[in-house]
Amino acid sequence: MSLCSHFYISGYFEEHKNRYVDLMRQVSQTGDWNEWIIFFLQAVESQSMRNLHISENIRQLYEEMKQVFSQVLASKHALTVLDFIFTYPVFRNSSLAEKTDLPPATANRLSKALHEKGLLTVTEESSGRKSTRYSFEHLMNLVRV
Repeated sequence: MSLCSHFYISGYFEEHKNRYVDLMRQVSQTGDWNEWIIFFLQAVESQSMRNLHISENIRQLYEEMKQVFSQVLASKHALTVLDFIFTYPVFRNSSLAEKTDLPPATANRLSKALHEKGLLTVTEESSGRKSTRYSFEHLMNLVRV
């Protein structure tokens, strides 16, 4: 994914739809782009500030979760699991085991412990060969548009 895919400027345009439409109409009628460019740059600035705020909240959550994961998991793998979950906030136990080189039983035990403490949400129960799918809603809530 590119950086631009995380730069949701359309939200600003949706919030300021009337102004957006008026300025686009004005450009079509007069060919004058100055006000449109100012409006666009305001959108970029606004979204940049939102992204900065979100990234700071993510950083704070990560710092808080270091201690929480260490306490809940009481395992030398706590930070490995934390890093994995911040990279893949929706995951299956099989991916946790595969991408962290944890034995599947260990990955299962650690994710269950996090689920029991309310840190992970089960989004799909295990079925057949599919392992349980979890979501780290604390992070997902920060990044949802």
